[in-house]
Amino acid sequence: MAAAKLNLYQKLLEIQKEVIGLGKDGTGNSYKYVTGTKVLSAIKPLMNKYGLLLKTEVLSIENTRQDYRVGVNAQNPEGRPKSEILSKLMMKFTWVDCETGEKDENLFGANGQNDWDKGCGSAYTYGERYFMLKYFHIATDEDDLDNPERKAQEEAEKNMKQTALDLVKASKMDEAAKNKWTAWINSNTPAAISSQMENLNKQIAAFQS
Repeated sequence: MAAAKLNLYQKLLEIQKEVIGLGKDGTGNSYKYVTGTKVLSAIKPLMNKYGLLLKTEVLSIENTRQDYRVGVNAQNPEGRPKSEILSKLMMKFTWVDCETGEKDENLFGANGQNDWDKGCGSAYTYGERYFMLKYFHIATDEDDLDNPERKAQEEAEKNMKQTALDLVKASKMDEAAKNKWTAWINSNTPAAISSQMENLNKQIAAFQS
């Protein structure tokens, strides 16, 4: 018996099931965010797999000039003038099932502020990225327990600590040195342990000779 075909919403649900969380890989203005490249690299292959297209339309644009001063400090209290364009877009994202022709339309607003010729581009990119994150309820918080990248990081950190402990245990160091290293490893972070692995290996090698 042939497998039952999925309708549009069933296909979208399958994508939601497969993309649970994405770790933040970009930094700007002192905050972290998930880049559009990372979002697309996670979702686009699944769109191709299920034969879906995402049609993007800009329904309205409102541009406002923003004048302000930058570089203001004690030595330069006036700073220097800078002007940018704040672009407010109302967008429509339409999921299209290429197999059945089914559609799902969604309105989404986005803002972007940048140099004169980049305001709309910033808003467009922001809108596309956050529409997909919100539509599929993709977790981006680093402390989200369902974030697979966080779980992978925790596993790597656990392995780092265990590797160091195993090295100490299997070494020919005297008991005092072993106890000292074991206590230090158990009380420090994986990053600190990683930074001391070279010293640990040197001390282990010294006892080998």
